[in-house]
Amino acid sequence: MARRVAALLGYTYLDTGAMYRAMALKALRSAVALDDVAKLEALGDRTRIALESRDGSQRVLLDGADVTKDIRTPDVAQATSKLAVIPEVRRIMVAEQRRAGHHGGVVMEGRDIGTVVFPDADLKIYLDADAEVRARRRFHEHHSRGEKLTFEQVLAEVRERDTRDKERIVSPLRPAPDSVLVDSTAMEQEEVARLIVSLARERESKEK
Repeated sequence: MARRVAALLGYTYLDTGAMYRAMALKALRSAVALDDVAKLEALGDRTRIALESRDGSQRVLLDGADVTKDIRTPDVAQATSKLAVIPEVRRIMVAEQRRAGHHGGVVMEGRDIGTVVFPDADLKIYLDADAEVRARRRFHEHHSRGEKLTFEQVLAEVRERDTRDKERIVSPLRPAPDSVLVDSTAMEQEEVARLIVSLARERESKEK
C-alpha cells in the first residue's frame, strides 16, 4: 500500500519494516540469540542496511548484498517481531530511518513511524483491517512466493505479532493522536491507495 501511494504521489517509498527484517536476517545468519541484547546491539552497530530503488521496485541491501527476497520468509518475520521490541535495536533503526526520510517527499511504512520516528509528519495514516482479512492477504502473498503455510498458521502469526507489538514497552503499536484511521477490511487495495493520496493532496493544498 505504501509503495502504491508513493508511486501515485511521485514520492520515494521507504519500507522501514524491511530494515528490521534485514537486521533479523543478519542475527539469524550470525547465530546471535534474539534475547542477547549486548550482542544484538554490537551486531547492529556494525551493520549497514540500505534501501534502493531499482527498475521501479525497492531493493534491500544488507552490508552491500541484495537480501530483498531473503527477508520475506516466515522465520525472518517472527524473528523481526521479537527483535523489534529491544530498545537498543530500535535506537539504531530509528536513527537510520530518520536519516533516510530527513528531506521529506517520502512515504514511510512502519508500526511506529507516526508516533516515534516522525511525530511531526505532515500526514499519518493508521491503516488497519480485521485480523482474519489481513491473514488472508498475507496467506496469498506467501503462496505467490511458493511458501506452503496454512491459513491457520498465518492467522496465528498475525495475532501473535499484533499482541507482541501492542504490548511491548518501547514504541508500542498505537495510532498517533492526529493520525487518520483507515480501515481497509472491506476495501480494495487501489481504493485505499487513492483515498490516502486524496488525503495527502488535501493537506498539501492547505499548506500552500
